[in-house]
Amino acid sequence: MELVRGLTNLAAKYRGAVVTIGAFDGLHLGHLALLARVRAQAAQLARPAMMITFEPLPREFLSPDDPPARLTDLRERWRLLQHAGLSALCVLRFDEQLRSLSGEQFIELLAHDVAASAVIVGHDFRFGRGGATSASALEVAGRSHGFAVEIVGPVLASETRVSSSEIRAALDRGDFRAAASLLGRPYSMRGRVVAGERLGQKLGYPTANLRMHRLRSPLGGIFAVRVHVDRGTDSLPGVASLGTRPTVGGGEPLLEVHIFDFTDDLYGRELEVVFVAKFRAEEHFSSLEALVAQMHQDAADARAILAA
Repeated sequence: MELVRGLTNLAAKYRGAVVTIGAFDGLHLGHLALLARVRAQAAQLARPAMMITFEPLPREFLSPDDPPARLTDLRERWRLLQHAGLSALCVLRFDEQLRSLSGEQFIELLAHDVAASAVIVGHDFRFGRGGATSASALEVAGRSHGFAVEIVGPVLASETRVSSSEIRAALDRGDFRAAASLLGRPYSMRGRVVAGERLGQKLGYPTANLRMHRLRSPLGGIFAVRVHVDRGTDSLPGVASLGTRPTVGGGEPLLEVHIFDFTDDLYGRELEVVFVAKFRAEEHFSSLEALVAQMHQDAADARAILAA
């Protein structure tokens, strides 16, 4: 799968692709149903299969002061798509110019800039200025612009319609089982370990620190986690804090992971942190001694949860 940034960089070999379009935040079971239809259509037509997505996500651009909690950043989506059977992932910069396109102008883009042979979208897909144009309108327009349109209906998991908003709600209430049923996998975050202030090491709990790369995280607090290093299959138990570290005057949100009984250097390595359970919110402590006492309790709680 090739990463293409912007339609001006779209190689000739991808013109005529079977395309799906959307934010795809979380890459949940509904998105996977779309991808299955893209692969099937691409195989039938002997065309490349391509996803078109956006950075930032449209709702992040439109509501920067109140963005939705983001399930996956671009790196995470890229990793999750590695085995999805796509030829290309095309990322369009969502800016004022793209936002202001009318529905008809966006259809012209698909017909001429992409030369799509077929477009696969969800039943609730909307596009164009103000989201004024529906999937059914795209289906009608496709007939006169030379590309087929397939609309995929809602996907249900345990009688719940799968959506990114439902997953955000499940994570917000700490229901990782429900989130996993909608995602088709346990919820996790991925990233490269960055250098920190080494305070955790001084306090007896060295941590690997991951930046969030999102305006708003869907999670916050203290968690029992399992960790995969460099896309390895081994699952390492640990405890994690996701927040701004108020006791030590932190500001930038970080995911700080302490892997139990692990001494390897993790700087620069890629981690996938799988969230198993949340057992408390982040809080401010009156002293480092009180913080360390709570860290001991957190580690014991996480070990008990992961051993169950």
